[in-house]
Amino acid sequence: MTEKSRMIFSLTAILLALGAIAPGLALAEFPDRPIRLVVGFPAGGASDVAARAVAEKMSLQLKQPIIVENKPGAASNIASDTVAKAAPDGYTILFGTISLAINGSLYKTLSYDPSKDLVPVSELASAPFLLVVNPSSSIQSVADLISAGKKTDTENRIYYASAGNGSGAHLFTELLASRARIKLTHVPYRGAAPAMADVLGGQVPMIFDNIITTLPLIKAGKLRALAVSSKRRSTVAPDIPTLDEQGVTDYDATSWFGLFVPAGTPASVVSTLNRAAVDAVKTSQVSATLRSVGAEPVASSDTQFQDFFQAEVKKWADVVHSAKVQVN
Repeated sequence: MTEKSRMIFSLTAILLALGAIAPGLALAEFPDRPIRLVVGFPAGGASDVAARAVAEKMSLQLKQPIIVENKPGAASNIASDTVAKAAPDGYTILFGTISLAINGSLYKTLSYDPSKDLVPVSELASAPFLLVVNPSSSIQSVADLISAGKKTDTENRIYYASAGNGSGAHLFTELLASRARIKLTHVPYRGAAPAMADVLGGQVPMIFDNIITTLPLIKAGKLRALAVSSKRRSTVAPDIPTLDEQGVTDYDATSWFGLFVPAGTPASVVSTLNRAAVDAVKTSQVSATLRSVGAEPVASSDTQFQDFFQAEVKKWADVVHSAKVQVN
């Protein structure tokens, strides 16, 4: 073999070796560095508590730290926009809530498209609301509410409070009015606390609110529960009937938590994150934490969550448009 032939042979061997090694280098196993979990609400709230519990267990599954980053503001749109515009590599995750399904139709303009720019990973939990009235109200049941709601006029309106225009309490009630074909009058407040304060004080008779917030007030006799908002009764309050049971057909509305990643994230990465999320939610510690903030553990597949999310987007878009609700 000539010197030139030996050089060509050696070079070819080196190139073949590099070709064999390179794919392994390019396809480093996910994850190989810390992950960021972005939460659109302040530290200490229900979303933050749930997110941190899930992150802790997911990090054990993935063998990488998951750093929770709070980016509150604009009904979680700041956090959602951050993740939507992040690199689609699985290292930036959104801890999403029902707001993500509502905001696309609620706001005139958004800097991102929730349905196109984000990919569902797993629904983590679902939390029902309770429909409650002040005990002094003449409305004793959902049947009473429907009967009164069909007879309302400008002199005999039925008012309800909410945490603000476009809030869960607002849209849950508008969905009730639509399904039951009754007329209710909205009284928006700047937050759930002042809204509940006026219901407790008798200034406004009715409100939808988080089950954990309302249950102690019901047990103390300060509120009367009419119904739970979910399709099935809550394990936290099994004696309170659903709206569907009481004649409001197909009524099902819950607040929920779920994980999302930027569109374009590889399917293998989504699957890895989904498995870690499902395993985390199934642990007794995370399940207990979720229940402590009024949520029922779900732990869905990514395809199940995708179907659920798209159904939620459509449902709340219909409510927002029919009620003519909009936030600038």
